Amino acid sequence: MNISRPEESNSIFDYRLDGAAPSPHQVGPVESTYVTIRDGIRIALDVVRPMADDANTKRDTILVMTRYWRGVKGDPSNRWADLLVPKGFAVVVGDSRGTGASFGQWPYHRARAETLDFSEILDWIAAQPWSTGHVIGYGLSYTANTADWMAERNHPALKGIIPRFADYDSYEDCYYPGGIPNLFVVRNWAERVTRLDRNVAVLTDGQQSPGVRPVGPDGEADLAAALRDHERAVPISEGFQQITFKDDRPTTWGGDSMIEWSTQEVADRISRSGTPTQNLAGWFDGGTAQGAIRRFLGQSNPMNIIIGPWNHGGDYAYDPLRDPGETIVPTFETQQANDVRFAQLCFSGDSDQQQGKILHYYTLGEGVWKSTRSWPPEATRQRWYLADGFRLTSSPGDTGFNELEVDPTLGDVKTSRWGTQIGTGLKVDYGDRREFDAARLAYTGEALARDLEITGHPVVHLNVTSTREDGAFLVYLEAVRPDAVSIYLTEGQLRAVHRKVWTDSPFRALGPQHSYLRRDAQPLIPGEAAILTFTLHPISARLPAGHRLRVVLAGSDKTTFLDVPSGGKPPLLKFHHGPVGCCIDLPIVEA
Repeated sequence: MNISRPEESNSIFDYRLDGAAPSPHQVGPVESTYVTIRDGIRIALDVVRPMADDANTKRDTILVMTRYWRGVKGDPSNRWADLLVPKGFAVVVGDSRGTGASFGQWPYHRARAETLDFSEILDWIAAQPWSTGHVIGYGLSYTANTADWMAERNHPALKGIIPRFADYDSYEDCYYPGGIPNLFVVRNWAERVTRLDRNVAVLTDGQQSPGVRPVGPDGEADLAAALRDHERAVPISEGFQQITFKDDRPTTWGGDSMIEWSTQEVADRISRSGTPTQNLAGWFDGGTAQGAIRRFLGQSNPMNIIIGPWNHGGDYAYDPLRDPGETIVPTFETQQANDVRFAQLCFSGDSDQQQGKILHYYTLGEGVWKSTRSWPPEATRQRWYLADGFRLTSSPGDTGFNELEVDPTLGDVKTSRWGTQIGTGLKVDYGDRREFDAARLAYTGEALARDLEITGHPVVHLNVTSTREDGAFLVYLEAVRPDAVSIYLTEGQLRAVHRKVWTDSPFRALGPQHSYLRRDAQPLIPGEAAILTFTLHPISARLPAGHRLRVVLAGSDKTTFLDVPSGGKPPLLKFHHGPVGCCIDLPIVEA
């Protein structure tokens, strides 16, 4: 494995870029237009170019396809144009079909009709007199996912994509981590997009938004007609209510499952396109880090993967092992400057200077960026047992068990890795984890004699007996400071019915994986011990000497997850300890 600081590698990632470099171009006016797609649906686009350009001034183009409105009525520009036009690009921002001012219905993420539209929009851009015929797909969150699906189209005009904080597999990385319904995201996000598709939004100051930007001189009439189209769509939340397994096919989704809109499932097609990719993800942003690593392993196209200590969007950094007042690089402005540089290299054809694939990651506590061309990093698996006396130790200790009566009314912080996924600009802060000890089982180790680096995917093995046939099993890995404050590092979760290990998973090198398919359902047998083994979300952290490790077990988190099983008496869980009891394997990287 090659690990180095980014400035010592051939990477195009640079956290020293000046994000405030002068911009030579002024943002020109918005030109809104409709593009008619193969089935007669009209897609609303905004085109913004530098102010000094005439009709035939050729520009490379950044394309963003959104379902959050391409622009607001009365605004002179949009956020993407304000960022990228000053750098000399033409910027096209479109409302995905069935959203904003576009016609049609939006049934769920990246329905096939929506992703097929991208080819025709790329055709349209390439044919414009102001276009060089070269396009980069760009975006954050939903627009990052649409950028990924542009690469799936293998269009000759597409020269690269920059998906920031994408859901590589929406089932595992966002809506059903470990197979447990993420009720916080499902409810809040689904309600938000349903309102947007009715042209309703509330601003941060509580005022009503004037609505999406209409298109052209007949914009109001066209918008009214588009909104009538939107009303025929069934809210996505109704489909989520019909899902337990990844291959469940809600009646409201036209027979499709979440497999059909998983980027992970089209990795081969994206690889064949050879599209250069720069992907940012966060250790504290839902499952985006897990998805970024799976992208790195599962695709062969050139890629620059960057995983930092970020929230959703990368505008807030969180390293609880360092001084909270410390600036963590790259800053948000520098990230954007690095995106611009990657786009420029793709347009010039020089992005292949990185020679294939490279992954950059930030190590908490150490505050250092490292680069590697292989994952997982070379590490020694150390087994720590959840032993009697609530000890975390290298020795299994005596045989026995600890009981946990699940209380479905208890929750966790709202400022979590899951809470940040509702929007950018949301702070991640887990505080002192001892706050939740009353509803959980906590196992704590001795003070570390020397620094300890954990980098990779911790794996937990639970030997458990339950009074119910299903349940939510939540495991938190924490670090206890010398002042006894317990700090969140990462977590993992598994719904018991999904416990069968998928031995043929392409990602089994990361630890035990699960298919989440209906055919592999394996409910618990009440009163009978069972083994649940699963990976935690990846992390890289260097714990200073004097800190202690802590592993915490829970059976519910009302703030984020659906109560499982719902209804009936809550489970009484017995977590067994001893030679075949509960334990965790940690990937330890030697200095």
